[in-house]
Amino acid sequence: MRFEILIVLGLSLGESAVYAVVQLIDKLTTGPLQGQTSTLNQARSSREYLDLTYQVLDIGFSLVPVLLVLFLLAGSVSGGGAGRLHGAGIRPLARLGIDRTRPWRDLGQGLALFAVMGGGTLALYAAGHALGITTTLVPAALGTYWWTLPVLTLSAVRHAVLEEVIVVGYLTLRWRQLGWATPAVLVASAVLRGSYHLYQGFGPFLGNVVMGLVFVAFFLRVRRVLPLIVAHALLDISAFVGFALLGKATGFG
Repeated sequence: MRFEILIVLGLSLGESAVYAVVQLIDKLTTGPLQGQTSTLNQARSSREYLDLTYQVLDIGFSLVPVLLVLFLLAGSVSGGGAGRLHGAGIRPLARLGIDRTRPWRDLGQGLALFAVMGGGTLALYAAGHALGITTTLVPAALGTYWWTLPVLTLSAVRHAVLEEVIVVGYLTLRWRQLGWATPAVLVASAVLRGSYHLYQGFGPFLGNVVMGLVFVAFFLRVRRVLPLIVAHALLDISAFVGFALLGKATGFG
């Protein structure tokens, strides 16, 4: 199971964390973080429909690790040792609390988490930027096309699904199976979430560590990832679409 976790992370957010650390070192050795920029959702081509193709492909392929962890949680065979280990016969989405059993409560809890985390994350970004330990964040740098806002919305949902399913749902279940105590699960998940945001500077790292602690504590209490996906998606949609419409940098992403 430990090797399984390493493989999943190596194909997804663990890889992102390693690159984020290297990018942070690059920026720190280039000059003050305050004077540098981190750009999300960049244009991939100057030609409109090629850019759209690149954006859709990037979103689609980045979600493949989510399918992998759902497969692993379901169990690849029934009746064998691997099936018993991974929980064969148990629907993986149900194990993660992603279903239609309580849609209004999931939506309400997601909205509440969005309200709580939104202001705090933005405040930490602003403080970090003022202290010179955070780069200027540009959440969206796509051209102005008919598909720009829908693609930014899809990108936000992509980040929400990828991070909450893997970092909160999958890893929490696996670490629990390995016998990890609650404090260890909380800290490991939160630090991982912060680490793949380090390319933005130390402010977003701290903000995402706090967000990670809150989200994992919520999952351990209610055993549902769906409200976390709702909250995260709303945070990123506010940042991506808000920046595209208003042109103001934010601390989300």
